[in-house]
Amino acid sequence: MDAERLEAALAPQTFQPCTSLDMQTQGWISPRENGMLVHTVNKQLLIALGTEKKLLPASVINQVAKARASEMEEQQGFKPGRKQMKEIKEQVTDELLPRAFSINRTTWAWIDPVNGWLIIDAGTAAKADEVLKLLIKGIAKLPLESLHVVQSPVAAMTEWLVEDAAPKGFTVDQDTELRASGEGKATVRYVSQTMELVDVQRHIASGKQCTRLAMTWADRISFVLTESLTIKRIAPLDVIKENTDTGSQDDDERFDSDMMLMTGELAKMLDDLVFALGGQMQPK
Repeated sequence: MDAERLEAALAPQTFQPCTSLDMQTQGWISPRENGMLVHTVNKQLLIALGTEKKLLPASVINQVAKARASEMEEQQGFKPGRKQMKEIKEQVTDELLPRAFSINRTTWAWIDPVNGWLIIDAGTAAKADEVLKLLIKGIAKLPLESLHVVQSPVAAMTEWLVEDAAPKGFTVDQDTELRASGEGKATVRYVSQTMELVDVQRHIASGKQCTRLAMTWADRISFVLTESLTIKRIAPLDVIKENTDTGSQDDDERFDSDMMLMTGELAKMLDDLVFALGGQMQPK
């Protein structure tokens, strides 16, 4: 699917702000505030999901509803029943919503049709699922499948630490988490501190495995790999920044230059990481 067809598929779910009665709305927004829902650079596609959510805590609703119920009890001589309380809460919610504050957030997604990647920049799996659900709503036969690798990240990261040898093209950095699999799930975290090999062997001998590991790829990108194959804290290193000439570029040119550079580097890094984990496991 090219950018034009993707744009047409996303258009019906364009973001609309909350009305006075909406708790939350979601929809596609322009990644570059130019009215286009798909931004394209060197065949790479960038989209963005906008979310507006009203801040109306349940504690506030309950407090107002309780006061309203007390007034009703004085008038009718008995406490409101369950059905009446539900109606009171619904009425209070409708009254308070127009005055509630709103927060907005943007969830970015990068589609790499050349290498077959969909990368979602979300802090949690739930926020990533919001993007997937709306994509599937707009594209009925979206050919998506989760990435499965031959060797689990936990087994691979534990092996790299025990052997004191990172896979080719990678180095192990200073942030590490080791966790036991028993009921207690005893956990040891090293932050900005290199683990001595003897300490690694001692923790693993006691039943712990590596569940989080900071790494650097090709001296160009640092990141943290987790047990769920999630990649966190991605950051370009100085060697990439030094190769970026932004002095004579305007904001749009600088954005496109950064996007082209980072998508190219990340695609290579992802391929090397999948290879280090034994390759992609083909679906049965």
